[in-house]
Amino acid sequence: MVELPHAIVLTGGIATGKSTVANLLKLFGFHVIDADEIAHKVLDAQSDQIAKLFGPQYVQDGKVLRKKLGALVFHNSEERKRLEHLLHPKIKEEIIRLAKAQERFKVPYFIDIPLFFETKNYDLSPVVVVYAPKELQLERLTKRERLPRQEALRRIELQIDIEKKRQMADYVIDNSKDLKHLQNEVENFVQTIKDRYAVG
Repeated sequence: MVELPHAIVLTGGIATGKSTVANLLKLFGFHVIDADEIAHKVLDAQSDQIAKLFGPQYVQDGKVLRKKLGALVFHNSEERKRLEHLLHPKIKEEIIRLAKAQERFKVPYFIDIPLFFETKNYDLSPVVVVYAPKELQLERLTKRERLPRQEALRRIELQIDIEKKRQMADYVIDNSKDLKHLQNEVENFVQTIKDRYAVG
């Protein structure tokens, strides 16, 4: 196990507002390592492997056609496992490398890992979950991605239920109301973190 005493995991469910929280935390001066951003870079770096595993139609000009590949893996758990098997070790390696660099400063920082509980790939704590009830997730996701309700529900249900994640969290940031409420939630959370790590 890699010792990362200042790392805090930021996670949530699809459309619970995790990216908004990550941006608010940056405004408070915290560094955020973004697993999705790393995943995109790793994916393009593996474009040759993607073409071999899934077919050349998923790659164009050395870039992986993410939406097209996403449509395939969202609907096929076997294909999703093949993709995860290729990407997850490389993503983890890069996250750990960036986290170790961050540890030198001896201040808390965040690692934004959307599927932290699902992959069971990281032995890290504490964990903060950005929470919104499932019905609100559904409403936000259908609006954001212009998806039919059934498809949005299917995507939400590919993840561990948000109520369960809420129970597994060390901290919860509630995003079930408006932006002002969320800002207050983040502000209170930041104060808790500053107290815990004795940050001025």
